[in-house]
Amino acid sequence: MKKYIISISIIVILLLLLRHMSNRKRAVNYAGGVVANMIYEPDFINTKGDSVATRVLVPKDFKRVAYDKNSFQNYLRYYPLKPYGSKIINYDDSEYFAQDWHEAIFEVSVPKNGLQQCADALMRIRSEYLWQQNRKDEIGFNFTSGHYCSWIKYAQGYRPKIVGNKVTFHKTASPNDTKSNFYKYLNLIYTYAGTLSMYHELPKVAVSDLKIGDMLVKPGSPGHIEIIVDEIVDDQGNKMFLLAQGNTPAQSVCLLKNFEEASISPWYRFDKNEPVYTPSYYFDEARFIRFK
Repeated sequence: MKKYIISISIIVILLLLLRHMSNRKRAVNYAGGVVANMIYEPDFINTKGDSVATRVLVPKDFKRVAYDKNSFQNYLRYYPLKPYGSKIINYDDSEYFAQDWHEAIFEVSVPKNGLQQCADALMRIRSEYLWQQNRKDEIGFNFTSGHYCSWIKYAQGYRPKIVGNKVTFHKTASPNDTKSNFYKYLNLIYTYAGTLSMYHELPKVAVSDLKIGDMLVKPGSPGHIEIIVDEIVDDQGNKMFLLAQGNTPAQSVCLLKNFEEASISPWYRFDKNEPVYTPSYYFDEARFIRFK
């Protein structure tokens, strides 16, 4: 009798999840993840780890792909994390409804203005890396209109004048290259750039050539985008990866579990032309782009 009661309880939980989630594929994926979490233990998680590389362990016969210590890849691999068990928090300080999608929360603040959504969070991480490396002249992104907006010009006082799809830049502010002004620049980028502009601006990457920092993308308005933050390989050249995301509404950047292959979670494998299921999104194709 006890076994039947547990089974009925699980069915009720799944039905409630299906009822309350508007996107059917997302709901099925989430419900499947709940069941997967009941079956598998997080074998590859070190709860004491305070970075991506120290939080997630490597499966047997695999090793981490080596990168230069100053590379963007290494920056992501050793990105600092909040303590294990930290929750996904929305920009308004509320808790996100799904707290079992992630294995880690990145030490990335969430602005209260609600602008830092999925693509924005990744552009911020990339920009902060370039700032840290004193490569500030490389910080810049296209607006959805296709117009390029650089940090250097913004710091010099240039601001966009936007009329429909026409954008012109005019020197209307005093020069200011401070870190606080840099984050004002990023707020501008968050407003006028996003998943679609990144897809059109950045180089496309084949699944066979993936590395840390490449981004899984579904272009659109809205679309979605996630970033590879670690990479491992075995002796046969088979690779697996870790994925992280920001999200809408603006919220904590998190390292995602793998509900489709829970036995290797949070590691992911990608195949050319095959869909990718992540806890919060269904990508109909393994399509990737790379920061320049």
